[in-house]
Amino acid sequence: MAMEKFGRIEGEDVFEITLKLPTGFTAKVINWGAVLRDLIVPTPSGAQHVVLGLNNLDDYRAYSPNFGSTPGRFANRIGDARFSIDGKTFQITPNKGSKHSLHGGPNGFGKRVWRVGEVTPTSVALHFHSPNGDAGFPGNAEVTCVYSLAPDHSLNIDLTATSDAPTPMNLTHHSYFNLDGSPDARDHEVQIFADFYTPTDPDLIPTGEIRSVDGSDYDFRQQRPIRNAVGLVYDTNFVARTFPDAASGLAYLASLHSPKNGLIMKVFSNQPGIQFYDGAKINVPVEGLDGVHYSSFSGLCFEPQNFPDAPNKRHFPSATLRPGEIYSHKIVYAFQV
Repeated sequence: MAMEKFGRIEGEDVFEITLKLPTGFTAKVINWGAVLRDLIVPTPSGAQHVVLGLNNLDDYRAYSPNFGSTPGRFANRIGDARFSIDGKTFQITPNKGSKHSLHGGPNGFGKRVWRVGEVTPTSVALHFHSPNGDAGFPGNAEVTCVYSLAPDHSLNIDLTATSDAPTPMNLTHHSYFNLDGSPDARDHEVQIFADFYTPTDPDLIPTGEIRSVDGSDYDFRQQRPIRNAVGLVYDTNFVARTFPDAASGLAYLASLHSPKNGLIMKVFSNQPGIQFYDGAKINVPVEGLDGVHYSSFSGLCFEPQNFPDAPNKRHFPSATLRPGEIYSHKIVYAFQV
């Protein structure tokens, strides 16, 4: 384990914590946004960077499209930046240029400094206090994100939260994955174990329909690349099959495979949905890791989470965290050749 200063913002130091296994499996985490800045997987052909990352804090603040962040208080979208709990309506802060809230608004958890807690050679705990009224959300929320490396080359992410008033809570991980360093990841093969998805309006707010993937470009039940979906941009919530493993309590949601180097990533979680985003809007004018420039489709996102706009859709799984409850989201990204 190593911890080095990565920058400073508004009087607070930002650190980068490096976690590493003897095999070379390495994660680099910064406590701004609880961001995974780099993830290195050993392969027979050498060390492989598998997430998109930037080189300094100023670049993250200016240009990052949530690279590796931990969004909150509500990841994904809340329509009209408004919701009601127990008959009371709350207006939250919309994102710039939009009437909706995305990832907790313009200053969500993924853009704030977290407190560094316990650190070991293979794990780090990050903590964040979100006060009552933060971006308009009710309740004082205490949030923890723990990154840890497992010997089987899995990255484990444990997200927990409590609140002293009823509030929406939906946390996820927002890395953009690219398993072989190709400038365009659309030839990666995607598999999503979902029979249904939630269609959206033009603003990407779910309509409320839960639609079968049968016969559509949203059917990823068999592994396939996404390049052939001409004119279609994937930024879509898929309904997870509810087959959690008895031992771990996690369900196998999706996989990503690079035909170029044979690397496979499997995604596990205990949440009811997974957002798949193809990175179509990536446009970063500065160099990323190893001097790479990132553009459209440079990386793919697999974000396990509750359904977008769940606070406004009664038939979607509840996203309300109440006093005395513990929000607990576990994510595993497992790598193998």
